[in-house]
Amino acid sequence: MRRRPVPGEPEPPSKGELKRRAHASQELGEQLIAAPDALLDSLQLPEKLSDAIREARRITSHSALLRQRLFIGKLMRQLNTDSIRAALETHARARAVDALVFRRIEGWRDRLLQEGEPALAAFLEECPEADLRGLARLAEEARRELDFGGPPRAQRQLFRALRKALETR
Repeated sequence: MRRRPVPGEPEPPSKGELKRRAHASQELGEQLIAAPDALLDSLQLPEKLSDAIREARRITSHSALLRQRLFIGKLMRQLNTDSIRAALETHARARAVDALVFRRIEGWRDRLLQEGEPALAAFLEECPEADLRGLARLAEEARRELDFGGPPRAQRQLFRALRKALETR
């Protein structure tokens, strides 16, 4: 039986709204379980919640992990989660940017290996301060590695040189 609203007081949240909030807290807790330790430490979570998250990472039993996640969700409902959400979103955006940069560098490396001189000229248009001779030498060594099936030492060096050139611009 629902309680009659008192004039002047806000209406209490519905049962459905309470469930939505509980599920949102549960999902946020699961994101914290998957978050790196450095991010977790920077959030300055209550000790009980931090310990529960670290314990969840060690649990291998499916049912025990489910109970631990529910416990974490319960602890999360007692907190103001706005700052936690913001930190997780910032971390996710940074990871997405890092992934884009990584794919861009990989693309240049693959293009240099496949196209050779035309790709090197295109890269120098985009990044004129790059070391032309060094990149050309590394690209040639990496092509030889591919042809003869050696370990990808020069390919890694080429990747690092491209990353350094792109970061400095």
